[in-house]
Amino acid sequence: MPRVSAAFFVVGALLLLSGMLLGEYMGAHENFTLAPLHAHINLLGWVTLALYGTFYTLTKDTYSPKLAWTNFVLSSVGILTMIPVLGLLLTAPNGGEKYGALTGAAGGIALLGLLVFLISAVRELVRKRA
Repeated sequence: MPRVSAAFFVVGALLLLSGMLLGEYMGAHENFTLAPLHAHINLLGWVTLALYGTFYTLTKDTYSPKLAWTNFVLSSVGILTMIPVLGLLLTAPNGGEKYGALTGAAGGIALLGLLVFLISAVRELVRKRA
């Protein structure tokens, strides 16, 4: 497994753990205000990062390490920044006004990570086969 794939899985698994712990907390307190945060942690954090990691493992002989690591950095920074600001957006008084733009910017960074991944996937699609 390429190191970049392992990095995606480590960050993804840590996010899955935090998402599961948040889900347990919400269920125990019967307060689901943070359900959108829980969904973002699990879907963007675990599912998306694990899929990226799997892709780079499957293409380990042909992927671009530079693109893969750029994908990892942008996606990880975007998601890890989005989590606390989305939490503030959902819980702080006037959270949307105070944290909406920052949450959007963090999402934009994660979106850039997706675009880099898309470039990697298209490169794999069109590469010459032996």
